[in-house]
Amino acid sequence: MKYPIGIQSFDQIINNGYVYVDKTDLVYSLVKESKIYFLSRPRRFGKR
Repeated sequence: MKYPIGIQSFDQIINNGYVYVDKTDLVYSLVKESKIYFLSRPRRFGKR
Protein backbone atom coordinates (compact mmCIF):
# COMPACT_ATOMS: atom_id res chain seq x y z
CA MET A 1 0.00 0.00 0.00
CA LYS A 2 1.22 3.45 -0.89
CA TYR A 3 0.20 6.27 1.41
CA PRO A 4 0.00 9.83 0.02
CA ILE A 5 2.17 11.45 2.68
CA GLY A 6 2.79 15.06 1.75
CA ILE A 7 0.75 14.84 -1.49
CA GLN A 8 -2.14 17.27 -1.62
CA SER A 9 -3.19 16.86 -5.24
CA PHE A 10 -6.21 14.58 -5.64
CA ASP A 11 -5.18 13.86 -9.23
CA GLN A 12 -1.77 12.58 -8.13
CA ILE A 13 -3.32 10.41 -5.40
CA ILE A 14 -5.75 8.71 -7.79
CA ASN A 15 -3.49 8.43 -10.85
CA ASN A 16 -0.42 7.14 -8.99
CA GLY A 17 -2.20 4.37 -7.07
CA TYR A 18 -2.08 5.82 -3.56
CA VAL A 19 -4.53 4.76 -0.86
CA TYR A 20 -7.58 7.02 -0.67
CA VAL A 21 -10.30 6.61 1.98
CA ASP A 22 -13.54 8.52 1.42
CA LYS A 23 -15.12 9.39 4.77
CA THR A 24 -17.98 11.47 3.40
CA ASP A 25 -20.61 9.07 4.76
CA LEU A 26 -19.10 9.28 8.24
CA VAL A 27 -19.23 13.08 8.23
CA TYR A 28 -22.86 12.99 7.07
CA SER A 29 -23.82 10.59 9.86
CA LEU A 30 -22.06 12.80 12.43
CA VAL A 31 -24.12 15.77 11.31
CA LYS A 32 -27.47 13.98 11.08
CA GLU A 33 -27.32 11.53 14.00
CA SER A 34 -25.25 13.36 16.56
CA LYS A 35 -25.70 15.62 19.50
CA ILE A 36 -22.56 17.66 20.11
CA TYR A 37 -19.01 16.76 19.06
CA PHE A 38 -15.72 18.48 19.67
CA LEU A 39 -13.38 17.89 16.73
CA SER A 40 -9.85 18.96 17.54
CA ARG A 41 -6.75 19.02 15.40
CA PRO A 42 -3.04 19.24 16.16
CA ARG A 43 -1.56 22.69 16.53
CA ARG A 44 -0.34 24.19 13.26
CA PHE A 45 -2.13 21.47 11.28
CA GLY A 46 -1.82 22.23 7.57
CA LYS A 47 0.52 25.20 8.07
CA ARG A 48 4.09 25.44 6.87
